[in-house]
Amino acid sequence: MARAPDFDRAVDLFLQHLKVERGLAANTIEAYSRDLARLGRFLPENAVDRISAVSTEMLTDYLLHLAQEGLSTRSRARAMVAIRGLFRFLVADRYLEMDPSETLDSPRIGRALPVVLGTDEVDRLLQAPDTSTPRGLRDSAMLATLYATGVRVSELCNMQLREVNLERGYVRVTGKGNKQRLVPFGELAGERIGRYIEEARPVFAKGRDNLPGLFLGNRQKPLTRQGFWKLLGKYARGVGIARAISPHKLRHSFATHLLERGADLRAVQAMLGHADITTTQIYTQVSRARMLEVYRQHHPRA
Repeated sequence: MARAPDFDRAVDLFLQHLKVERGLAANTIEAYSRDLARLGRFLPENAVDRISAVSTEMLTDYLLHLAQEGLSTRSRARAMVAIRGLFRFLVADRYLEMDPSETLDSPRIGRALPVVLGTDEVDRLLQAPDTSTPRGLRDSAMLATLYATGVRVSELCNMQLREVNLERGYVRVTGKGNKQRLVPFGELAGERIGRYIEEARPVFAKGRDNLPGLFLGNRQKPLTRQGFWKLLGKYARGVGIARAISPHKLRHSFATHLLERGADLRAVQAMLGHADITTTQIYTQVSRARMLEVYRQHHPRA
């Protein structure tokens, strides 16, 4: 049994494990770091100076402290995930004999159904860009690709030119943990991507043939997530979609519309890049909710 490190060193080892061995995204690791830093401030205030001295009772008090501080149930549940991960890592690497978080219950949260766009709203959005300009061609291709594939906005912005197969109609997507998957796209998206590559991308590339990114911005670099988010909001407002819209809502819409039309749940899971099918199953609840709404609105005896 190795000697237990101090708290800060233990957190550093755990975060390095998440980065190197598990390949988690930088944003995810940063979230773990923030949650554990909050615990690191709480322990010395309660006379705990060694991680080996942390008990189940102490962690229970900490969760109560978070609730008293006004943290939401979701934030407390996320903090519990970080704590469990840390102590499981320390036990697995033989720094600790016992896991004090093992018997703790996570705060229970109700899972809200994803908000999706109607097909008419999606149609209006896809027609919004002015395709007589290079910028409009790029934006048109990005919108069509996002809805046709259901990828995350980071995956969309990081797409590489070499990963797109226009002839066979699929793109190789690099997702969380650097895991790759093949995602098909339809005829509309294929036509728009092809036209963008031929007519507009050379304008953004400014003569450079060695740029790997697919969707480029003005500085010959891939368009950022924040930049695309702003574009999406502008186009949504322009076609009369008053509610707040995000790239993730198009991802939700992609999954829901597929399932409503009889798509296999496992196929949708693979396209979305979900490791656990229970994550994908939330969209079946959306479909049932939408069908119930239609029934209530239109059935004469509803």
